[in-house]
Amino acid sequence: MRRASGLTLIAFIIAMTSGMALRMEAFAPRPNVHPHDEWVAAFQRNDALGGLPDTINALFYGSGKCAGCHGEDPNDLASLAGQTFPMEPMPDAWDVNVVDDWRSSIMANSTKDPFWRAKVRHEVITNPGHAAELEDKCTSCHAPVGHFSAHHEGAEYYSLLEALTDSLALDGVNCAVCHQQDPEGIGTRFSGEMTFVEDTIFGPYGGGKDEYPVQYQPMQNFIGFYPMYGQHMTESESCAACHSLVTSSVDLEGEYTGETVIEQATYHEWLNSAYESGPDQQECQGCHVPRIDDPVTIASGYAWLQPRSPFGMHYFVGANTHMLRMLRNNVDSLGLSATEAQFDSTIERTLAMLEEQTLDLQTAFVMDDGIPRIEVTLINKAGHKFPSGYPARRAWVEVKVTGDAGEPIFHSGAWNPTTGHILGQEDVAWEQHHDIIEDETDVVIYELVLGDINGDPTTLLERAHAHLKDNRLTPKGFSTSHAVYDTTAIVGAANEDPNFNLDNLGAEGSGSDRIQYLLPEGWETNGLLAVECNVWYQSLPPKWVAPMLELQGDSLIEGFRTLYSELAPMPERVATASLEVLVDDVREREGTPLTAWPNPTRHGQINIGSPNPIGHYGLFDSGGRQIESGECTQSLLRLHLPGNGQYLLKTEQGSITLLRY
Repeated sequence: MRRASGLTLIAFIIAMTSGMALRMEAFAPRPNVHPHDEWVAAFQRNDALGGLPDTINALFYGSGKCAGCHGEDPNDLASLAGQTFPMEPMPDAWDVNVVDDWRSSIMANSTKDPFWRAKVRHEVITNPGHAAELEDKCTSCHAPVGHFSAHHEGAEYYSLLEALTDSLALDGVNCAVCHQQDPEGIGTRFSGEMTFVEDTIFGPYGGGKDEYPVQYQPMQNFIGFYPMYGQHMTESESCAACHSLVTSSVDLEGEYTGETVIEQATYHEWLNSAYESGPDQQECQGCHVPRIDDPVTIASGYAWLQPRSPFGMHYFVGANTHMLRMLRNNVDSLGLSATEAQFDSTIERTLAMLEEQTLDLQTAFVMDDGIPRIEVTLINKAGHKFPSGYPARRAWVEVKVTGDAGEPIFHSGAWNPTTGHILGQEDVAWEQHHDIIEDETDVVIYELVLGDINGDPTTLLERAHAHLKDNRLTPKGFSTSHAVYDTTAIVGAANEDPNFNLDNLGAEGSGSDRIQYLLPEGWETNGLLAVECNVWYQSLPPKWVAPMLELQGDSLIEGFRTLYSELAPMPERVATASLEVLVDDVREREGTPLTAWPNPTRHGQINIGSPNPIGHYGLFDSGGRQIESGECTQSLLRLHLPGNGQYLLKTEQGSITLLRY
């Protein structure tokens, strides 16, 4: 399949407003929908399938039908890693069946997600005049089995109530939603716009001329669907429709403004990365459906099938441990098909991804002219921005410095272990991006902040009119000149940061950020200094959820309120680094010493730090000619040197600093 090129915002809007189409390719007669007596039998079989539905609607079967062949094999032959041909029973082998790995994922529980249900109600209560459009858009990705079947049968809208009372819609993003996607035009449709091929299941096997061919008889005989090779099943384009979303903006009265705003663009962030092509090329599935090389017989009940390799583990792991724990703690009340043990496995995999595949973190202690500072460098290892996806997500940096007796010296990014709030941020509307932290009440928070038509921050997606801030860590290879930069833009003060996504030569694409922490004036004690740095990730921050929980009387919001109160939104630690340094050269500061970094600079941008406001300054070249002067009322000054060479900076206090470029 030819890879779809990245789309600009204009094409995004066209895709969002385009109609749905379904290409009918019925390779075998579709079985009739169950009559009443067969529906009764289907419900009786439900328990045997672990709560998964095996009924059918106008387009899709439930995942319970797939579980018959692709779930756990009681004969210990299929879905086991390392199977041979002819097959032998392997009772002690690693069970990798796709159904049980999938059922405890966020994908499988997208319709039962209590936060999603409550958030849809929040949007609808705020603007009831758009209820039909809002619920229809939200169900396209969270309840696609019901949504697209209803539209296929001619419905104009599909509601939240229909989804919550439809056993197949409650199947979430099930097997069919991915495996029936039409490869034609895939990767060019977004915002929940998907098309499907009827009665056809695409898979990753059988594409090569020397490969064991697709065995269509079992699936066609069992459910009347025709299996065939689909290259798109292993490519990121199959994720695009739901993982790039544009919403139509409304004003505070609920009227459409005619503008749109990007709610999330994870697929386009991947397009604008080193992983889309080239030596670092990696598809979304490479992390979220990781492959093993062990041969696996992918269907049970057919002894003549040959094992397949490589095999994709259907983990669909992301980063939302908070919701996974909420689901695990409420399996019965939410009517979930996964067990607590299965959720525990998914939580463990999620933590492993956060801790091992997300960030590299480095710390260093620097002493310049008696001014101590901590350098913290973060390098994004994900194939998209971090955090990515739903705009509630945030990550922040905590730096804690203590003296040799354990006395606190500096602490930025501390948080409340009872509520999950970042200390000092409770009453702050939103925090600007920081390159340098001088005051421990300032915190480096990586996030997307949505603003309404008045420029005020909002958590209502329909009211979002613009991005007020987007300093989320960019992926490796990210470029401001990429064709899809308009959908993935850096917004706010991060654009002025001399090292955000820039290497030491000033070239884009590092996927990194470096922060300077200036320790407070008056710290002049020699001894052992301990530095601890942590990066925390939080999927449902209290500040994001609070406006929704202010609403009273709605059952879905009340239900989420109860679950949220029982499980505080504790952040997950993504990365940690620490160091101890014996400091014996701290000098009492005389006058107003200046500190410059990076010095020498490789890209012309240089920071000047002072324990006091710098005041009037002059910048001179090596010939003594003044090339810049000004007034700086802060203790931090950013300069851009005009060319290679040496420079002198003088302040009104008489301090002189040699700068090199």
